[in-house]
Amino acid sequence: MRYISQFIKETIKKRAVFIGGPRQVGKTTIALSFLGPKAGTKHPGYLNWDHAPSAEKIRKTELPPGESFLVLDELHKFKTWKRWIKGVIDVEKDARKIIVTGSARLDLYQKGGDSLFGRYRYVRLHPFSLNELQSQEPKMGLEELFTFGGFPEPLFSKNKRELKLWQKERLRRIIREDVRDTQLIQNISGIEMLAEALPERVGSPLSIQNLSEDIQVDHKTIKRWIAVLESMYFCYRLPPFGAKKIRAVKKEQKLYLWDWSVIEDLGARWENLVASQLLKFCHWLEDSEGETMELRYLRDIDKREVDFVVIKNKKPIFAVECKSGEKAISPSIHYFAERTDIPLFYQVHRGSKNFQSGKVRVLPFEMFCKELNMP
Repeated sequence: MRYISQFIKETIKKRAVFIGGPRQVGKTTIALSFLGPKAGTKHPGYLNWDHAPSAEKIRKTELPPGESFLVLDELHKFKTWKRWIKGVIDVEKDARKIIVTGSARLDLYQKGGDSLFGRYRYVRLHPFSLNELQSQEPKMGLEELFTFGGFPEPLFSKNKRELKLWQKERLRRIIREDVRDTQLIQNISGIEMLAEALPERVGSPLSIQNLSEDIQVDHKTIKRWIAVLESMYFCYRLPPFGAKKIRAVKKEQKLYLWDWSVIEDLGARWENLVASQLLKFCHWLEDSEGETMELRYLRDIDKREVDFVVIKNKKPIFAVECKSGEKAISPSIHYFAERTDIPLFYQVHRGSKNFQSGKVRVLPFEMFCKELNMP
């Protein structure tokens, strides 16, 4: 079972569940488990828009008779899916439990005219994190997660050759299938070049201008393409935290990837892993508890920086600086601890040192995850 399984089990009794998340993160596997312990993609209650016969049944609303559970996969690729699913939920809500999955953001309907308010719950499935991994495979740990990323197939295979093949195939399918099927983008090779360039930009303030010059497309196009890649769960951006008593940067965003295993720079990969754990924490509190969460970073115009700030209901609850080794407390942490209302600063690392000094706690990343009960 994945960390969202129990939430789905409880929620599906009252309303439909939409599962969003990156391609190959395990959404279909979870959804199929609700059709039965041995259910596969040939189960009559499973309809996948990428499968032509299933797509035809969806277009005609020819739903399988006698099935109390219905799983609709990649439904967002159906042009009128929002209006279609609204009608299905309204008609079938007493007869069937419905799960919808997609490798694009299924919550984007909120910007359109079709309201599904009150008819569903949206939950995002993230790659495996340390706590979730060790709950299933106690013998696996941070080293495997750091090397192979958090996606089930390469993580559990623990084969570097298979990892590289999987990385290339995943990128190809995101660009050549997901983007092509859902976005009006003619220059597919250009957005593919952008996706290949982003791993080198992880962890630093993102310069749209530099990307524009490198890929030879205009500034507005780069911004639009990045937004498309975000909607496909390829990458995500973090805005700065604008503390009042410091001269914080206000516009520069930092970019991270859902699959940190493609990042060659080991320091940037480690920072991305920590970022992904914190984003998973924020999304889980939003999706399961209804909290309003934000993940930001802290940086001033003099380039002092703390990697992450977690904000709950508009108030910072803690900040995190990630170090690969057992280093002294970052001077930037001391500086910001004195000048902001952030109540607690963590400095996490891959060693064993564990101590507290005022508002600053230095501890191993594994201990950090367990103490905060990270999903």
